[in-house]
This record gives sequence, structure tokens and C-alpha cells, in this order.
Amino acid sequence: MRNYATAQALGTRTAQCDATAIHTAPDGARAYVLLDGIGDYRSIGDWTRTAARRVARAASRRGDAEAGLRHIYQGYAADPDRQDPYARRYMPSAAAVVVVAAPGEPLTVAWCGDSRAYLLSRGITRRLTADHNDRRVYPPTATYPEGGNRNAITSYLGGVYSDEELMSLCGHPAIETATVPLDGPCRLLLASDGAYEPHLDAGHDLYMELDDDQMDVVARDFVNLAVATSLRTTAAKDPARPYADNATILLADLA
Repeated sequence: MRNYATAQALGTRTAQCDATAIHTAPDGARAYVLLDGIGDYRSIGDWTRTAARRVARAASRRGDAEAGLRHIYQGYAADPDRQDPYARRYMPSAAAVVVVAAPGEPLTVAWCGDSRAYLLSRGITRRLTADHNDRRVYPPTATYPEGGNRNAITSYLGGVYSDEELMSLCGHPAIETATVPLDGPCRLLLASDGAYEPHLDAGHDLYMELDDDQMDVVARDFVNLAVATSLRTTAAKDPARPYADNATILLADLA
């Protein structure tokens, strides 16, 4: 029986540039991947779907989220065209989050960008990732309560910076990781910013929105509500320009 579900909503974008992928290695290690493509072109969506499958295969076969994501990150970074700062601006890229569940092992999590991973268990929603964006570089202060721009991401798949370079520039590595022991059944959520931001901005409880046995229905309703919420809040600010980003999630029940 399948233990996962995915859902996407286009929002007001012209192309769906997010992608998810799941891959299981022969030893049972399973990788769950979500990529949030940067831009609004069909070609970016095509690249993102291919990249998501590549990351999922690499992570599951290595049994480790960081090893898989880093392998694909370094492969793209080695492209001579991406070494050219001008050419790189026109090449596809994506925020990425990866989780690997291997039999008898704790979860491994790796990410670059602002796509997020959450774990839902016993009524509690636990965030597993920390965003790579300007708000992290420039946290909110009394003078600037909004802090840096949360939509300006500082690391992404398709980038070329090393961990050391980004630590110097932004205070975080190119790829960050976490290890999460499991102590019982739980639900994993991977989400693009277009999916989680509208819910959190509106004060929605993620656990209440996602705690249901019908994962396909829950996932579909979650992204549709994210888009509807974004349209409502942006229209309230500017009725002539309602906006909603691509919204994508992946849910998986883990034991």
C-alpha cells in the first residue's frame, strides 16, 4: 500500500515549476524529494522534474539525504556555463529539500533554499529545516520588523557556492542537514514556500490541516487552500493584483 501522496496547485503563475520525486533503493532506503523551481517558464519546470528524480535516486541509493543532494548539487555546480556569473542567471535552478527513511535508521534531512520539511506526531508539528533566505541573513529587528526579504533565497540547487563561501557570505552552508530519530508513527510534510507561507501567515494550524487518513484528499485540499488564502490576502492589499505562487506538497506516513 502506498504511504505517500503529493498535490500541486498552479496559483497565478503561468507554469508549474515545482516537482516531487520518490525513489526506493534495493535495500529499502526511500528518498522523498521536493524542488521549488525558480522562475516561471515551462523549461524550468521540465528541468526541475528531471532534477528531482536525479536527487531522489542519488539519495536513496546512498541511504543518506545529504550525500544524495550534495552529489547532484556538485554535478550542476561543475557545469562550465554555471561558472559564468552572467550565463548562470539564465540557467534553471530550484530550492530543494530531501528526506531519506532507511530501515532501522533515523531520518536524514538535507536542503538548500527555502522549501521545508516538517514532522507531524502526537498533535505536534516539528519543523526540521531552516530557510536559506535574506530574512535569515538579516533577521527582524525593532527598526526593521520584517527583516530581510524571505523570498530572496541564498542557496539553491543549480548554485555554485561551496559551504565555506556561503558561510562567509550568508552565515550558513550551501547545504544544511539534520538527523531525526523516529520514536513512533508520524507524518512527513515537504512543502514549497507557496504551500506553507499562506497557511502560516493566516495562522492556520498545519497539524489540523494535515491530520487525516485520506492523504490524497488532504494534500489536494491543503494546496488549494494555500492558493485561495494567498489570493484573498493579496487582493485585500491590492485588488488589481491578486497573486498566488505555485503550491506543492508531499506527505508520507512513516513508522
